[in-house]
Amino acid sequence: MEFTFMIEEEGLPVETLLKDRWRLGRKLVHELRMQDAVKASDGGRLRWNEPLPAGLALSIRLSDAQSDYIPNSRELDVVHEDPHCLIVHKPAALAVHPNGPGGTGTLMNRVIARFGPYAEHVHRLDMGTSGLVLIARHPVAKAVFDRMLEEKAIRRTYVAETAGAFKKRSGTVSAPIGRDRHHATRRRVSPSGQHAVTHYEVIRERGDRAIVKLELDTGRTHQIRVHLAHLGHPIIGDKLYGGLPSDGESYRLHAARLSFIHPFTGKLLDIGDPVRPEWLP
Repeated sequence: MEFTFMIEEEGLPVETLLKDRWRLGRKLVHELRMQDAVKASDGGRLRWNEPLPAGLALSIRLSDAQSDYIPNSRELDVVHEDPHCLIVHKPAALAVHPNGPGGTGTLMNRVIARFGPYAEHVHRLDMGTSGLVLIARHPVAKAVFDRMLEEKAIRRTYVAETAGAFKKRSGTVSAPIGRDRHHATRRRVSPSGQHAVTHYEVIRERGDRAIVKLELDTGRTHQIRVHLAHLGHPIIGDKLYGGLPSDGESYRLHAARLSFIHPFTGKLLDIGDPVRPEWLP
């Protein structure tokens, strides 16, 4: 594939763009250099250490890449699409990706069926969580979005329905999360676990239940589920963490919004999921 990138800063060399701004790995930068993949949009060759004028359009040509997912043509709700990324809605009870080679029946199998041959998820949602997933459409985008996620440049907003009245209507849970040695799939707050930070705000209360907005600084396995249970407010339907039964099979956690400055266009993307769970008021 090929895409165009506009130089907006006077004097920015190609090498600085790739290594310092996009922070691509050495292997990928070397491949782009060997393939002579970066040229002026008129086809002219560029020296990689040459300062470029603002307003110059670069043409970046990528060799064909292919993901390992098996295409599976099923329903797919695409909320945003551009040459670099997709934002799609994942229903509850659907895995983001297969557990091993040859697996089917997941969100990524559906994405590849429509947008293949290459697509890779930037982050994951637990199977029982519904909502938005960001997907990179080429390897350069994958590397850039991965770095943005690590540096907290992608804002992820969730909503959940929980049990119990909150004493504080907003706060931050900073509690490390590790494996529960008594249960194969469960996680728990543990002093020896990985650093994890969740911000919460109660946006609505009804009886002994609350709708809570949550934002993540980190992305640990089951992070929101563990932290809410740690507060004494497990998510409705989340049996693994002591949640009260729900009307359906899934627990009530939804990835409602993604927001970030698009690294290839410079524009703000602030995307809300138009597919609302039935339990949201």
